[in-house]
Amino acid sequence: MVKDSEVARLYEYQSKQILKAAGIPVPRGEVVLTPDDAGRAAEKIGVPVVLKIQVWLTGRAGLGGIQYADSPEEAAKVASELLGKKVKNFVVEKILVEEKLRITAEYFAGLVIDDVQKCPLLLFSAVGGSGIEEAVRHFPDKVVRIPVDVRAGLQEFQARNGLRRLGIKGKLLVRLSNILTRLYAAAKQYDARSLEVNPLVLTEDGVLYAADCHLTVDDYAVFRHPELGIEVAREFDRPATELEKIAYKVEEKDYRGTFYFFQMADEIGAEQKCIGFHGAGGGGSMMSMDAVLGRGFELANFCDTSGNPPASKVYRAAKIILSQPNIRGYFASGSGVASQEQFHSARGMVKAFVEENMEIPGVIRLGGNYEEKAKEILENYLKDIPAVVEGYGREDSPEFCARRLEELIDNNGGRSHQVRMLQDPVLSPNAYSFDTKTGKLTIDHEKCSACRSRGCIEACIPGILKLEENKPVLSISREEAAKGKCTECLACEIFCRFNEQAAVWIDLPIEGLKEYREKICSMDRRRKT
Repeated sequence: MVKDSEVARLYEYQSKQILKAAGIPVPRGEVVLTPDDAGRAAEKIGVPVVLKIQVWLTGRAGLGGIQYADSPEEAAKVASELLGKKVKNFVVEKILVEEKLRITAEYFAGLVIDDVQKCPLLLFSAVGGSGIEEAVRHFPDKVVRIPVDVRAGLQEFQARNGLRRLGIKGKLLVRLSNILTRLYAAAKQYDARSLEVNPLVLTEDGVLYAADCHLTVDDYAVFRHPELGIEVAREFDRPATELEKIAYKVEEKDYRGTFYFFQMADEIGAEQKCIGFHGAGGGGSMMSMDAVLGRGFELANFCDTSGNPPASKVYRAAKIILSQPNIRGYFASGSGVASQEQFHSARGMVKAFVEENMEIPGVIRLGGNYEEKAKEILENYLKDIPAVVEGYGREDSPEFCARRLEELIDNNGGRSHQVRMLQDPVLSPNAYSFDTKTGKLTIDHEKCSACRSRGCIEACIPGILKLEENKPVLSISREEAAKGKCTECLACEIFCRFNEQAAVWIDLPIEGLKEYREKICSMDRRRKT
């Protein structure tokens, strides 16, 4: 029913489609992409019309994003002025052309989750329109708050009783209470975290319309609503970038732990003091961000891998962070007391850094369970890449680690990160392989013949590998491995790569990243020529 959404917050015209389906009147309108389409829409709807930019911002009227037209020609002219215009973090690509209503009264209706009462809360104000916050502050007697029992829902008698407290009565009371109950039903159906209609207007012919509305779907409920077409279930204050969309696909398809990625720089100049940031846990990440910002760094991104993610998810996070050109360093730091086994994060970063042959310094603070083992993994297996990567633990403060990164960057001769094309490994056509939950593990048994230790078996703590005819093979069924019995801890590959014959390879594809890097590299080549 509703398409073309990019985050969990819907555009106005999408929200109105939901309200219309719930039986709430909305103005006749059409979304347009060109000035000519705006003129045709105005002619079809009938003038006068209102033209509204479709961006996730409140106060669009004050930003010049709501204009009026009295003819199709004027509508086309106004649209030509609005389309392509930059409004804060948005470039206007769509305009909603609607009939201009003859309004006699404006109201406000909103549904939010009340953290104090731990229930949905319906807010209704007899004053609506622009400046609603100020109006509510100055006229508290014009506002009613109705807590809603999630089991029973909003009943019409509850809505009527609330409206009566504002002096509303008669047919208007009945109509408004009916709209409020339908509003709640629509919000519940789409797992809305918030739904705001401002203004809800009464026209000269006695009809109530949702003249403007905004709906935000709970991020964790997006999967239940594929009809909404939400591509990235994150509430950003702007459209998601291409790299953010790639990152979200990782999180969307792998429930183990958390991976959040947000770009903070549109373009990074080679001379900028900009770094890739990789946190673990909200509070600790904030402290660590403060530490690097205090040293004068800029952040290319914010990233969080927490909640005990597998090494494969940390690896993908690192590969995505390193898809940002011109960063000067890599800083990873969380709370310092994480309960997750930190060697998983260390292995994920080692695989990513080695594949990238990373040339920029990294400071990795992996405080928490098994932090000494994590630091040992970083120290032992990152000796042969050009970059200096140092591991630290809970005893080392974020401020110390930030200062150390600054020293390493200063000693690196001003070198910045150059994004490389992703290269597929060259594998034996007869190699033994099996699917894991999000990738494929391949073992070149021809190389295994020269192995001295068979250490991959011992490294595999989950015990999914065994020796058969002196070669490592699955000890469980392929179906069990693909369902998650292989935890993608990367231990077998890391051991074999650095201690034996490099016979083990775990392919962990990242949908869309290869094409993204090809585009970045192509742009870089064009700049240099």
